[in-house]
Amino acid sequence: MAKRVGVDKWIFFTTLLLIVAGLAMVFSASAVVAEARYHSPYTFVGKQAAWALAGVLTMVVLMRVGYRHYNSPRFIYPAISVTTILLVMVFFFRNSHNTHRWIRFGDFFTFQPSEIAKPVLVLFLAWFLHNRLDEMKDWKRTLLRGMVMPLVFIVLILRQPDLGTALVLAGVTAMMLVLAGMEWKFLFAGIAASLPVLASLLFMVAWRRQRMLVFLNPESDPQGAGFHINQSLIAVGTGGFTGRGYMEGVQKLFYLPEVPTDFIYANIAEELGFIGAMAILLLFVVLAVRGMRVALKSRDPFARLAAFGITATIVLQAFFNMSVVLSLVPTKGIPLPFISSGGTSLFFMLASVGILLNLTREID
Repeated sequence: MAKRVGVDKWIFFTTLLLIVAGLAMVFSASAVVAEARYHSPYTFVGKQAAWALAGVLTMVVLMRVGYRHYNSPRFIYPAISVTTILLVMVFFFRNSHNTHRWIRFGDFFTFQPSEIAKPVLVLFLAWFLHNRLDEMKDWKRTLLRGMVMPLVFIVLILRQPDLGTALVLAGVTAMMLVLAGMEWKFLFAGIAASLPVLASLLFMVAWRRQRMLVFLNPESDPQGAGFHINQSLIAVGTGGFTGRGYMEGVQKLFYLPEVPTDFIYANIAEELGFIGAMAILLLFVVLAVRGMRVALKSRDPFARLAAFGITATIVLQAFFNMSVVLSLVPTKGIPLPFISSGGTSLFFMLASVGILLNLTREID
């Protein structure tokens, strides 16, 4: 029986630091635009602060709820059903930027179902796999059945379209299956089968094809498809070692699009320099190390898989966001966890950390 202890303070306070840093940088990145559009510099950061407060309260509540409540069909089946319904419902709401990613309630509240899909998928896989660890070689009864819900989520999210989130879900699914004991040959077979699909998504869709070509040659279309990444690299490059200073960034002034959301790390690098960018990276490294420690020390297979999945989701999403900003991967819209503006993302990331913190209470 695991010894009951307090929550992991490293995870708890690192998360709080990321939230504070995120609110500060959202204000810096959005104040001028908010003043121009809504006549108040606090519009974006005010909404983000409200979501942060709700998320922290939820995190504190969930870190006191025993994780075994999630290891039950009474939780898993309704969670999967509701999430699937929400992912379908987005197609009945008006689109935004030619995408169907949000459920809208007037002009004041939006909800992004793909964000709840992340923790729900992790908990589903942990529940499905934890008592099948000795059956991972049975690809028909275990692997195929276990892949049904991940594929449903991924296909629905791809239809929105949201390739970045779909890739995060696919990556987390693959890593959890490997952790559960899936043979590497099945992983390689899955990758081989998905490559033609990924290639068609990247090269058969005009705007994604442009992004791929620009990624290979950023100077080929600096005022078109390459505008985002070129402006991002300018922001990162001009930040230098110590940065221009907080609130002193230039690229956010109607040059670099989507600064408070997808490209907020570029604003961090410009204003706080290499030092600030590395500080944020270090905080994610701390979360990764402490989260993986929980997974390694958990004796309960469900707890081990859940801790690994939650940690992998946060780290993989952070990796994708930072890599886009630095032009290490093609541009895709995906927020930086806890930092980027976006209430649904922040809330469910904090809820996930609440579950992770409860898992830390039961390790040796």
